[in-house]
Amino acid sequence: MSWGEVGILLLAALLIFGPDQLPHAARQVGRVLRQLRTMANSASNDIKEGLGPEYKDFDVQDLHPKRFIQKHFWEEEEEEKKPVSRLNGKRPPFDDEAT
Repeated sequence: MSWGEVGILLLAALLIFGPDQLPHAARQVGRVLRQLRTMANSASNDIKEGLGPEYKDFDVQDLHPKRFIQKHFWEEEEEEKKPVSRLNGKRPPFDDEAT
């Protein structure tokens, strides 16, 4: 959001709630956002505890479709593009007749 959009939202809130009720409405919105954040964090922790120690690195955000595709498709391509490393600093065997 840009500063212009924020200003328009503040002006709309001032017109809707009025100068007397605006601070009260802002406090209520802040409380609701804190409660939602607390509920989301506790749900995430409950999921991690329920899955057990095998999934200690599990991140709930990985379930988002965009992140899921990025993690499972794009990161694999990057791993495939890495050059094959030499074994102990030596070149792998090469067979002239095979090519």
